[in-house]
Parts: sequence; C-alpha cells; structure tokens
Amino acid sequence: MAETLPLFPLGAVLLPGASLPLHIFEPRYRQLTVDLVTGTVPDRSFGVIATKHGSTEDVEAVHDVGCTALLREARQLPDGRYDIVTRGEKRYRLLDIDETATSPYLVGRIEWMPDEESGVQQRRLLPVLAEAARDAHRQYCAAAWPDGDWHEPDAALEVAELPHLLASDCVLTLEDRQALLEERSPAHRLRLVRSLLVREAEFVRSLRAVPVPLSQFGVETTRN
Repeated sequence: MAETLPLFPLGAVLLPGASLPLHIFEPRYRQLTVDLVTGTVPDRSFGVIATKHGSTEDVEAVHDVGCTALLREARQLPDGRYDIVTRGEKRYRLLDIDETATSPYLVGRIEWMPDEESGVQQRRLLPVLAEAARDAHRQYCAAAWPDGDWHEPDAALEVAELPHLLASDCVLTLEDRQALLEERSPAHRLRLVRSLLVREAEFVRSLRAVPVPLSQFGVETTRN
C-alpha cells in the first residue's frame, strides 16, 4: 500500500546506515526541519532522493528509488538556518509527487523496497561474498588512506547491510551509489560493491591521489 513521505531532493545518494550531515538554509526545508523536530512529520523521518546527474536546477527530475533519513540532531543557527545530522534507514520507490499536499516542501507517494528473497545457493555464498567485499574495502582504504584513518564495519553486521556501509565512506559516483541503492539482491549487491571498490583502489594507486571521504562534508540543500 502506498504511503506519503516528505521528500528532500539532493545531488547525492543516501545509503542505508550512512550518516548524512546537512546545512539547511532554503525556507521550505527549514519548515521541513521544524516539522520534523516538532513531530508534525512523524518518526523524525523524511525521504532523501537523488536528483538526476546531481543537478539542483530541477528538483522534480529525480531517481525512482531513494532512502529515508532519520533526524538525529538539529541545531538552529541565529539567522534561522539549521545544521542537522541524519542517518539512512529504509529504501523506498517513489510512485509520484502528491500534488494535493499543502506543505511548502515536496511530498511523494512511495512504496517500501525490501530485499528479494535469496535462494538456498545464494544464501550459502553470502559469507564468502561478504569476506571478498571486506577485503576489497581494506585494499581501497589502504590505498586511499595509508595512515590508517579508517575503520572496518562491525564484524557482526548483517551481510545484507554490509555493502552500503562499505561504500558509505568511499568516493564513488552518484551513479555507482544509486546502483547500490537500487540493487535488491544481497548477493548481487556484495558483488557490485566489491567490483566498485577494486576499480576505485586501482584508480587511487594509478593517480597517486588521496580522496576525501564524502562523510567529511556537510551538504547544502541548493545553491546559495
């Protein structure tokens, strides 16, 4: 059954489990923040959805699949802007924009997007695929941050959640992250993140350039 969700179009992809700091200055998203803090929007949750090609010109030109963000911290600045910290939660598919909504921010009709059921053979492969993905992550991080300024996801993390966490602090394109978000097979998602990290580690070694993790940046809602 379709549900409604406040939407936050962004030139980036939020993955489940990833932290996303945001600097809120546009009036309609200030109102969304107020509604989240006061409980007008239930569960302190809204939907982040990536704009196509990372554009901020047309906020309705968005991908079909997004991720909910849970508001964890909100700090209001003297001029009414906010600095907030959110965490990725659940994936959803955007069905359409709710044209009847009276809020200044977009509201979408959505359906939740759980993983597909894995077959017996795929479930048996998951531990092997998870270790291969973790090894690719170690190689990427060793190449990108040789001083050891990184950490491995918890060993007890569910294998279905692992790919998103492995990708969250690595420099991947919007298209790469969107592909990971949309993949509903845990086995295919593990294979995909491994191939992406192997590719990026080779780029880093070849270019001898050290990327800056995306998590170190706050993201503004639109251009100033």
